Amino acid sequence: MTPLLQVEGLRTVFRSSSGDVPAVDGVSLEVERGRTLGVVGESGCGKSVLSLSIMRLVAHPGRIAAGRVLLEGRDLASLSNAQMRAVRGRDIAMIFQEPMTSLNPVHSVGFQVTEGLRAHEPNLSRAELRHRGIEALKRVRIPSPERRFDEYPHQLSGGMRQRVMIAMALAGSPKLLIADEPTTALDVTVQAQILDLLRELQAETGMAIILITHDLGVVAEMADEVAVMYAGRVVERAAARAVFDDPQHPYTLGLLGSIPRLDEERDQLLAIRGAVPPPFALPPGCRFAPRCPFAIAACDAAIPDLRAIAPGHDARCIRAPVEESIPA
Repeated sequence: MTPLLQVEGLRTVFRSSSGDVPAVDGVSLEVERGRTLGVVGESGCGKSVLSLSIMRLVAHPGRIAAGRVLLEGRDLASLSNAQMRAVRGRDIAMIFQEPMTSLNPVHSVGFQVTEGLRAHEPNLSRAELRHRGIEALKRVRIPSPERRFDEYPHQLSGGMRQRVMIAMALAGSPKLLIADEPTTALDVTVQAQILDLLRELQAETGMAIILITHDLGVVAEMADEVAVMYAGRVVERAAARAVFDDPQHPYTLGLLGSIPRLDEERDQLLAIRGAVPPPFALPPGCRFAPRCPFAIAACDAAIPDLRAIAPGHDARCIRAPVEESIPA
């Protein structure tokens, strides 16, 4: 069966005085219907630019320089702006980071929840729009939806604003939902409620989800497959269980080593030295080599490909498969 979404060699660049700077560099991935793909990595790895590229929302001076984004075989990168507007909200929807800054403070909750419906179904009456909007709020378990429909974002809690964002995204019954850090700035109780809600809605509608996050705990709970990004590239891609049980890229090992675990004792958490290089100053060879405890001289010269280490498990490392723990 053809995947719902196929991203092939996607390259998104930003124009600068020194030339094009790649933020997403040759990313390929797939998402099946009814499945969840987790995209993980530190801030600056290109996760959010990837999601904006899929939605065709990269603002100037950014642009998609190469690659294809196929939704049910249709190349979104080749569509006109008008054709892409017809896709957004109906076929693909997105939950943006930090709902307080994503929601418009001068419009009511109801106006924003029904905005997509007005765009895609212009013949709906005001009463029909209100009914559909209230139903969308009920769907995401917002109490007193009739009252909340007429309220404004500042009158809601953080968790309720996030639910409004989900209601906005799902109002058009999309086939693919992109959730960019959907639990950022929420306390753990509200975070658990939001994740449970996404799972329930996915089971009801059969939509696919791309979950973009830096939180591996969220990925472990939600994702079927995982793509680990570093410096604009996918460095490891596999089923979620394989990534957690048998990581094959040193960066993935470092991410897993930096989180506490209940099933083992550690004197201290491991830390990945250094920081993600800026896209205008990428190192030669392997982009992770300057931070990698396993790096050898060849890593500074070789540009590793994303290759199969095991069936369904790819890694971008010349030393993979990795069979040792990351040094403390």
